[in-house]
Amino acid sequence: MLELINVSKYYDNPDSPQPHYVLNDLTLKVSVGESLAVIGPSGSGKSTLLNIIGALDRPSSGKILLESKDLSQLDDKQLSNIRNHEIGFVFQLHHLLPQCTVLENVLIPTLADKSRKGDFESYADDLLERVGLKDRAFYRPGQLSGGERQRVAVVRALINHPKLLLADEPTGSLDHTNAISLIQLLVELNQKETVTLIMVTHSLELASQMSRIFELRDGELVEK
Repeated sequence: MLELINVSKYYDNPDSPQPHYVLNDLTLKVSVGESLAVIGPSGSGKSTLLNIIGALDRPSSGKILLESKDLSQLDDKQLSNIRNHEIGFVFQLHHLLPQCTVLENVLIPTLADKSRKGDFESYADDLLERVGLKDRAFYRPGQLSGGERQRVAVVRALINHPKLLLADEPTGSLDHTNAISLIQLLVELNQKETVTLIMVTHSLELASQMSRIFELRDGELVEK
């Protein structure tokens, strides 16, 4: 489903003729419906890796194949279409629009496809019910707890039926109880929606909920 082939990311180093490698010749294969965590020290390149997988950034060299499509060879318009329809994102901060209701926030990624408005609204209702927020559909983010806002962000990430869900420190702003609850939700949705899940986290406890764990250190990715 997803394959990284000799992927590197480097930047010019003003203090040396050699570039600074953030990612160095990474190779990875991920099957449909798998869940995996990427751990590593702060500044090790975890978010850079996730941004490259999610077509938010391009590698300096190597290939990223998403269902055999080489993302590194696509133009910006093609990448934008893939990000909107095939990849869902959950970040440490929820990025909900404060002036919009929960339902409106969830439906924002669907605005480009007005022909299926009714289908999306029905699916949004279903997802909000499954994460325990159907009665909050017409609340605004300021009326929700931190854990509830992150659950809304998860629903928004799933609304376009993505094949790949990327979560970058999704529990970083939550207390331990809400963090565990959110990870359990992600695991449940990974299994029931058959959506492939890749999560970046600094917590080995949370990473252990995934089926595979990788550590990124000194630019190299090692399965633990």
